[in-house]
Amino acid sequence: MPKQKTHKGAKKRFRLTAKGTVRHRQSGTSHLATRLTSKRKRNLRGTGEVNPREAVKIREALCGNSY
Repeated sequence: MPKQKTHKGAKKRFRLTAKGTVRHRQSGTSHLATRLTSKRKRNLRGTGEVNPREAVKIREALCGNSY
């Protein structure tokens, strides 16, 4: 049976940590950020954690298994 391919769209949007947690980029930072307050922009920096139920599907798309 052939190996399952990595989903390229998921690969560009999500990262796995060493413990297997799925991280994603915060939304609302790409454009039109001038109307946001400095506090809001500051809090959107970095990455957020994906909901555990969604993380199972994302891990499957990235690795081919759900751990």
